[in-house]
Amino acid sequence: MLGLKLPTDPRWVDIVEKDIEEILTDHAYCEQKAASNAISIIVKFPEYPDVVEAMGDLVKEEMEHFQMVHQQLMKRGLQLGRERRDDYIHDLLAFLKKGGSHEQQFVERMLFAAMVEARSCERFRLLSEEINDEELKVFYRELMESEARHYTLFLNFARKYSKTIDVDKRWKEFLEYEATLMNKYGKTGTIHG
Repeated sequence: MLGLKLPTDPRWVDIVEKDIEEILTDHAYCEQKAASNAISIIVKFPEYPDVVEAMGDLVKEEMEHFQMVHQQLMKRGLQLGRERRDDYIHDLLAFLKKGGSHEQQFVERMLFAAMVEARSCERFRLLSEEINDEELKVFYRELMESEARHYTLFLNFARKYSKTIDVDKRWKEFLEYEATLMNKYGKTGTIHG
């Protein structure tokens, strides 16, 4: 369904399990950044009422997820650490076409968000199947389903509002590029690392 070209090596879960505080802290900030991205989309593309409405709902949902992850930290006697730089996100941002029409910018932003949600969904699925912590298995299963909805939301908006851009072609380019990135990721205990 996700179309990802290179799956995460299942051994990534072994890295994650060595430092649950690290993955949960990184995950919490990923949720916060997803909420910030949705707010930014509202600011940049207010002319699409259904997008604005969906992003408003997404902001609430992502911040609820932030709180849920924070609660997982507290249950374990762990603390939310400092925000980490997400090199995967920076590498994806480098792939976006700069400038261009407003329509091009909108499509690029939607596909970027869809890509992040797709990889997060794939990582959450892996955690829901492989992590030894039974509570986190259930936790990540529920979040995986949410990420899948977000992924399709962004892709659908790109398709809906593109009049001159071949969204499916550009999405394939995103998938190909992202696969080249994955050779350097999956080696740290972070959601995208």
